[in-house]
Amino acid sequence: MLELAILGFLFETPLHGYELRKRIAALTGHVKPVAESTLYPAIKRLEKAGLLARTTEPGSVAAPRHVLTLAEGGRRELRRRLAEPDPRDISDENRWFTVLAFLRHLEDAGAQSAVLRRRLAFLEEPASFFYDGDRPLRAEELDDPFRRGLLTIARATSRAELTWLRETIASLDG
Repeated sequence: MLELAILGFLFETPLHGYELRKRIAALTGHVKPVAESTLYPAIKRLEKAGLLARTTEPGSVAAPRHVLTLAEGGRRELRRRLAEPDPRDISDENRWFTVLAFLRHLEDAGAQSAVLRRRLAFLEEPASFFYDGDRPLRAEELDDPFRRGLLTIARATSRAELTWLRETIASLDG
């Protein structure tokens, strides 16, 4: 997820590490804050793989800044990751939001639609946070008001996403 976010934000514009960290935190920070000890090794891995380029610019009042630019290989890698997301990128809501944030960079509407169809198929499978054996429990079956609330909120969120997915897929396919 972190590497996808790095590639996605750099696809849009060159950034220095601090600005990149702020943008990633705005996208995912409420769930998983991005520490420098995580971000900079990921940047180094992508740079070593030839997906990013680093240049040094003079700082306005402080030390020189390192500006990161997406290399052509990084553009290809971002599009590959968007076209072929890992199953966890489809099933995990936070990872899904990262894919969704950059899916516009996958320029083929058919490829975008295919990714959305995978998420749609995942959401259409019966599921719950709570089970009776193998049977998913519905909110109405729970006595616990907090668990019932959790399932009620999840159902409303899923319905909204299903509506959006179906409309967007129809638009992309139309």
